[in-house]
Amino acid sequence: MSSPNRFTGYPEGSDTKFAQYKIAFVQYLTLGIFLLLATGFWRLQIQNPDYYSELAEQNRVKSLPLLAPRGRIIDREGRVIVSNYPSFSILLLREQTRQLLQNLPAISQGLDIPIEELQGRLRRFAREPKYEPIIIKEDATSADLAFLEAHRDDLPELEHVMVQRRLYARNGFAAHVIGYVGEVSDPELNNPEFAQYNPGAIVGKSGLERQYNDILMGQDGMRRAMVNSRGREVQKLEEKPATAGKQLRLTIDLDLQTAAEVAMDGKNGAVVALNPHTGEVLAMVSRPTYDPNKFAVRITSQEWKELVENPDYPLLNRAIQAQLAPGSVFKVINATGGLEEGVLTPETAVSCAGGATFYGRYFKCWQKGGHGRIALHRAIVQSCDVFFYNAGQHLGIDKLAYYAEHLGMAHKTGIDLPHEEEGVMPSPEWKRRMFRDKWYAGETISVAIGQGSVAITPLQMAYIVGGIASGGEFRRPHLVFPADVRAERPEAKLDEVRRFPLKDDTVEQVTLGMWGVVNEGGGTGGRARIQGVDVGGKTGSAQVASLELTRVVRSSQLKDNAWFVGAAPRRNPEIVVAVLFEHGEHGYLAAPIVREVIKTYWDKRARFSRQEYARLAGEENRP
Repeated sequence: MSSPNRFTGYPEGSDTKFAQYKIAFVQYLTLGIFLLLATGFWRLQIQNPDYYSELAEQNRVKSLPLLAPRGRIIDREGRVIVSNYPSFSILLLREQTRQLLQNLPAISQGLDIPIEELQGRLRRFAREPKYEPIIIKEDATSADLAFLEAHRDDLPELEHVMVQRRLYARNGFAAHVIGYVGEVSDPELNNPEFAQYNPGAIVGKSGLERQYNDILMGQDGMRRAMVNSRGREVQKLEEKPATAGKQLRLTIDLDLQTAAEVAMDGKNGAVVALNPHTGEVLAMVSRPTYDPNKFAVRITSQEWKELVENPDYPLLNRAIQAQLAPGSVFKVINATGGLEEGVLTPETAVSCAGGATFYGRYFKCWQKGGHGRIALHRAIVQSCDVFFYNAGQHLGIDKLAYYAEHLGMAHKTGIDLPHEEEGVMPSPEWKRRMFRDKWYAGETISVAIGQGSVAITPLQMAYIVGGIASGGEFRRPHLVFPADVRAERPEAKLDEVRRFPLKDDTVEQVTLGMWGVVNEGGGTGGRARIQGVDVGGKTGSAQVASLELTRVVRSSQLKDNAWFVGAAPRRNPEIVVAVLFEHGEHGYLAAPIVREVIKTYWDKRARFSRQEYARLAGEENRP
């Protein structure tokens, strides 16, 4: 046994072993550190050099987006409808996450943004690259910008950029045609239409802003600058300028649009004016309207709630989405089908004593005392229900539906606006498909005068009447000139034409009757008469509730809807105007609205030379 060491007290030889253990430990530790450094070096220089180089670059280079302005929207003569105005947006730079989270309360207080909103915005963009800044406040005030400048050193994650915000006309002028823009939502990003955009992008949400979003949107640029440790710029590196969106020229005529807007003031409904020769929409109004400027920045939840809960549905574009019974305007379709089939002739006459019995049920005429012995022309002029009950009965529901659908009912017109509705033309097949029930003969009588389940939009009404008066030539309605967007939209075919040829005598008899509606004594549309202008038209009143209900409940919301469709001249018209006056009760009360639009058009026509007028009317684009 070894003796104890006199210095350590341990057995002889144990200090040697302890020293060896220490040497081995140091060697292994040194090797571990070397391997750790080597691994880090390998990852840094060999495995991910670009990644770490990018992180290093971010510590000294700041990249800011240069947001592209959207293209302007102008009318057919180059007058501005929608433009932009300069504004500032405040950005949040997210590279330094820990520092950002610490500064969030100060940012919230200084910019008057609820901290929950900031946190929600950060969560939404959590998956986006950290080097991409996010907008936290649009249309920043001078106080916001002063706060940002005063806190550059302690809040380096804040930055501001100039942007071009949308500037729309006041009072909702043409709002449903133009639409509005807003930040793309998460559900929309899953839609192929918006798949190419990133969260935070400002895109068209409705109307033409959405329909031609790819044309109106420009290409964003980028500015890169050297910054110091406090985030201050010390040197500009490079700048890729933004490319503005393209300008969009509409077929809308501001003079006609203004006339229609003024004529509809205080009323709910819609106005559509189009040129049947070309399909160009000259005016389109829907009331009530909304202010798209509220969407140009970011609409508040309260403002959005008020819009969507409004019982008058101001976001609904009644011109293309209101599917309502057309009432007596449908008699134009009934007469066209009857003449084409030979069921009606100019000499066809019936006796109207204020009503008639069909299939065991008594159907009233709007004229309580009746119209007496009445033939086709006067039946159109005075809108005799009994005459068209008989016409519908002899034509039959199958033929009535055939002509209605071939003339354009129950089909979208194809206008270049999103969310157009197609309406309804009832038939035995339709009823079987929708209700699994058979068709009853008595239903045909109501359909014959545009009641029952018949539903049509104001645009369809203008399209159909314009096509009939043009001999069965139906041109696709559109709001931009086909030549202007052909390069971007070669598949659009905005100048498409559909033909359903009508006999010349059919067109003559129907349009002559429409002329009498406006210009003959006893005509229901005399308020649309314009001295020296060949105007034809048709009135319509359509029930929105049963007679029994209206007797019990007295409400303006249960009054009949009023319709009027006017055309000038009566054959091969240059302009057709359809008006829906909700709860207007009588069709003749819608006639003055049509008159104002047509008169504006005709007065303007008289002031232009033949060549200039051809451009105004769109004849130069006619095939």
